[in-house]
Formats: sequence, structure tokens, C-alpha cells
Amino acid sequence: MHRFLIVIEKANKNYSAYSPDLPGCIATGLTREAVEHNMHEAIELHVKGLKEDKLPVPESSSFAEYVVIK
Repeated sequence: MHRFLIVIEKANKNYSAYSPDLPGCIATGLTREAVEHNMHEAIELHVKGLKEDKLPVPESSSFAEYVVIK
């Protein structure tokens, strides 16, 4: 099993997402829920392609943290 961080960004009229651990693996969607779903599918396809090409699936090394400024 693999676990990957995704970053979701709000654009003008939609959302986009990417995974820092999977360069080039991106997705978009009209809603946050849609982009999460699309990104899940994009990651599955990306990992499947890596395995088919006999390339290593990278270990997740990314993490996220909020910084609070007062």
C-alpha cells in the first residue's frame, strides 16, 4: 500500500491538485470533492504506469504543516 500527500489549490473557477512525491501527476475538478476523486484516479494510473514500466514507486517523503502568524 502507498500513501501520497496531495496539495489542492483553488483556482478561479475550479480546483487543481498535485502530489509532490509524484512529479507530473496532476488533476483538476470543478469542486474540491471532484479534484480529490480525480487525483485519486490519477495517482492510481501513475503508479500502475510506473509498475508496468518496471520503475520504482517512490516512497512518500512529503508532509504538510500550517504556519500560524499572529
